[in-house]
Amino acid sequence: MSNKNKIKLFLVDDDALFLKMLEIEFLQHADFDIETFATGELCLANLSHDPDIIILDYFLDGIEKNAMNGIEILDKILAVKPDVPVIMLSCQDKIDVAINCMHHKAVDYVVKSETAFLRLKKIISSIIETRKMMKILNWYMDRA
Repeated sequence: MSNKNKIKLFLVDDDALFLKMLEIEFLQHADFDIETFATGELCLANLSHDPDIIILDYFLDGIEKNAMNGIEILDKILAVKPDVPVIMLSCQDKIDVAINCMHHKAVDYVVKSETAFLRLKKIISSIIETRKMMKILNWYMDRA
């Protein structure tokens, strides 16, 4: 995890208003170290900042029409940082889009809605708890 036990969270979305709203929600409800990016390319350029979790929009062509989409960015993130959980976020409420994200190894898929933040919060809590359990399990395994 990041310094001072804060979770380093990357938020990637080309919708500036939604991105700011998401950032404010996370800052108000938890102790995160947040970096926001309007394009997937900017996210990729900053992976050296070692995010713990990335929330990535599915469509990222709102600013630059030739921008890579979320799936392409997801693949590139996992090629460099295979252990970083990436949660896909989209206004697409279609099962085939969600399945495609999961095939590309996203940890989850959340539809942008009035309940999106609550879903994201639950998913992140689950990721954090799983990491804690893995640390405990590894500690025991090292002692065996």
